[in-house]
Amino acid sequence: MPSDEQKQHAESAKIEEVDDREDDDEVSKSDAEGGEDHAPAEEGKKKRKRKGKGKVAQALNNVISAAGGGKDKDKIPQVLVDTVVQAVNAQGGVIRDDEPPAAGPSTSKVVAAPGEKKPVTEEEVRKALEILKAVDFLQGKTGLGGKNAKEMGEYKFWKTQPVVKLGEQVSGDDGPIEPSVPREQVRQEPYQLPTNFVWSEIDMEDPEQKREVYELLSQNYVEDHDAAFRFQYSAEFLEWALTPPGYHKEWHIGIRGQPKNKLVAFISGIPIKLRVRDRVLDSSEINYLCIHKKLRSKRLAPVLIKEVTRQCHLKGVFQAIYTAGVVLPTPVSTARYYHRTLNIPKLVDVNFTYVARNTTLARMIRLAALPANTSLPGLREMEEHDLDAVDSLLSRYLQRFKMSPQFSKDEIRHNLLSGRGEGEIGADGLPGRRSKQVVWTYVVENPDTHQITDFFSFYSLPSTIMKSTKHSLLQAAYLFYYATDVALQHESEVKTPVQRRLKDLIGDALVLANNAKFDVVNAMTLMDNWSFLTDLKFGPGDGYLNFYLYNWRTQLLEGHEPLEASKGGGQGVGRGIGVVML
Repeated sequence: MPSDEQKQHAESAKIEEVDDREDDDEVSKSDAEGGEDHAPAEEGKKKRKRKGKGKVAQALNNVISAAGGGKDKDKIPQVLVDTVVQAVNAQGGVIRDDEPPAAGPSTSKVVAAPGEKKPVTEEEVRKALEILKAVDFLQGKTGLGGKNAKEMGEYKFWKTQPVVKLGEQVSGDDGPIEPSVPREQVRQEPYQLPTNFVWSEIDMEDPEQKREVYELLSQNYVEDHDAAFRFQYSAEFLEWALTPPGYHKEWHIGIRGQPKNKLVAFISGIPIKLRVRDRVLDSSEINYLCIHKKLRSKRLAPVLIKEVTRQCHLKGVFQAIYTAGVVLPTPVSTARYYHRTLNIPKLVDVNFTYVARNTTLARMIRLAALPANTSLPGLREMEEHDLDAVDSLLSRYLQRFKMSPQFSKDEIRHNLLSGRGEGEIGADGLPGRRSKQVVWTYVVENPDTHQITDFFSFYSLPSTIMKSTKHSLLQAAYLFYYATDVALQHESEVKTPVQRRLKDLIGDALVLANNAKFDVVNAMTLMDNWSFLTDLKFGPGDGYLNFYLYNWRTQLLEGHEPLEASKGGGQGVGRGIGVVML
């Protein structure tokens, strides 16, 4: 079980924010993830609690809003108490003991919990909610349900958009919320910006403009409360992520401030052919919404979102996929972050994790140790001549999930090969990696038949460490796409073989990531990840990533926990989502 700091890493890892709530002027990806209620992952215990409180308040106010006001609105509504009791007990209840379970971040499971989980009572929930109410009062807010309390259910911007409303029941066939329209009926002029701001189409293949986007994100993107960690997307990463085959420059949208013409805001879209159950949609993947810190009160986020939507409509694209660490109207699924620590001493030094009371640093290092070499026969780097085999393998593998991309061969080449860097592995003093490398892709070739039976990939997304005199960069690897032909047999017959094979496959990925001097490997409850996370000593974080579809109505998909059969579930954790967003 990871430490508080390690858990908190989940909340900044790969979150694409498009939050524009009525009560929050400072809306951008960097702000939403670094603001009071959206702390990024590397924060410590204190900030993790604030993040948790923001999510709790959001859920609670939704229930309060549904419960109504009246003269007793400052009291804890019974419907709220009942909802919390039901939700907590559905997760196994609470631990009855004086202390939470002690944990070592490198162990494969919770270490020796001092108590068992038991159902929570109505009285306990009511007392806890009264405490939250008192905390709000002490912080200068009114109590739950008060007239000045944030009504998290009110999303002024999102009420104007074709998205499923919070609390709306989705039934029947999948389909668009609003119909597509001919190009001539789409707004032809860009949306108006405040005085002294102008639109700018960004060319990510131009070195100078690519540098501008890199500098904007590196200085204003995801950051925690204490400004201790900030995502550090490299220029090479951004070009790789934003220039897939068939991309549109018009979907890379910047805002410049006058008279200096400085890039102060950015949003991007890339084309994606997305399968949702049995329908294939020509969609856009919206990402990297970022606004300069000093301009968070200018209300630039809504106009950025509307402008990228307009540009998509001009290309005949009326659906989109995006993700956020906060609850917006309305998630189609939610995944949870998991972390596999590698460089324990460094992670302790920078307060990413800590040495628990029941262990020692030496023991943590020993438990996290990995072999020096990989174990699977025939494992090697993917080459151009493997493209047809990997294309076929991945396409068939992704069909197992209810929502997944449909990649062309050119897109697979781009995603898995184009970011492999320059020169030879190990050159320039870079163990396990090439210069400017952002993605690692390996295949397993059967030594006898020479068939490609498996592949895996991971990419690099470091964070700047801003409060350490010893370390400047946290090297994080993220599990990307993978596939194994074992899973292509009848699933009821191969569940255990799939688990064993993926444990071996991703186990070798951990060895390679460790040899490339990564400090931590991150993964989510997507695809079949649930089958190996515990065995490979990934620890659960408390960060969750919500998946959203724009202008498309569909029932819930399974994410970090199984769905009831009545809600379209039945396949288990993660089996709804086969999309990995950068």
